[in-house]
Amino acid sequence: MKKIITLTVNPAIDKSTTVAGIKPNSKLRCAAPIFEAGGGGINISRVINELGGTSFCMYMAGGPTGTQMHELLVDLEIEQQVIPIAGWLRENLSVTDTTNNQQFRFGMPGPFVNEYEWKNSLRQVESILAPGDFLIASGSLCPGMPKDYFAQVSKIAQNEKAKFILDTSGEALINGAQAGTYLLKPNLGELATLCGVKSISFLDVEEVAKEFIRNNTCEILVISLGSQGAIMVTNEEVEYIAAPIVHQKSTIGAGDSMVAGMVYALAQGKPFTEVVKFGVACGTAATMTEGTQLCKKNDVEELNSWIMANTTTKKDLSVNA
Repeated sequence: MKKIITLTVNPAIDKSTTVAGIKPNSKLRCAAPIFEAGGGGINISRVINELGGTSFCMYMAGGPTGTQMHELLVDLEIEQQVIPIAGWLRENLSVTDTTNNQQFRFGMPGPFVNEYEWKNSLRQVESILAPGDFLIASGSLCPGMPKDYFAQVSKIAQNEKAKFILDTSGEALINGAQAGTYLLKPNLGELATLCGVKSISFLDVEEVAKEFIRNNTCEILVISLGSQGAIMVTNEEVEYIAAPIVHQKSTIGAGDSMVAGMVYALAQGKPFTEVVKFGVACGTAATMTEGTQLCKKNDVEELNSWIMANTTTKKDLSVNA
């Protein structure tokens, strides 16, 4: 099996807690916080680890919070490589109000990263890649990083003949997608951004996705529909995968879990249809856990069995027509 490498340039310590009622100008007595390793690629490595796979987790970090991240990943026995920066790795906060089960999520911007630091990260990525490896760049950029950073990562992956998977947003997504990817997982809003339109209706998404595949270097386009599932578009196939209805406790990490499941299945040589179904199972399973927890293997297996039994493939060979 080829290596799975995750790259997280703006990781976070995810801190979650609960409180019985949220109101302004009051001291709120919270439960003991839970600290977990977070950030797109790090979440993906955590899920792959939970599924029984292995990955090489690369991330930029500095300060005491960077040390804490290293210790959290050591505890999980995830192979890691820290790309040092001067700034402190950020902390995010999630608070759930137990009186109504509403969740409040506070995301921080991350430390400033200078030119030497982000260029060093590119050199580190280039040194580890081998032909056929899966490189997943996931999450946001730090302040100070160029908007075409992921486009530069894409070029490195192409030069090394690795398969590049990108999961980000905004200008970083546009630039990275234009440079070329193996797999993209935008939601409807992100697909609209990629296609230069204000919004995309569910009725139009299939045609818009086909047009994107025709005009861009992307082998697998998976449009996430949240609790409704996903649509997969390749050069030869279109498929809608419905997600099972579950009791949702938190949506944190659902997208990362979906990407992790898809790449885990790809690394095992599964066909694209099974890859996306397994990804939807992982994303749905993540919503069944509380706070910043991610999907659990037993939930994934049960949900994947349901999806495999209840999804039919729509063949469409007109994507390149």
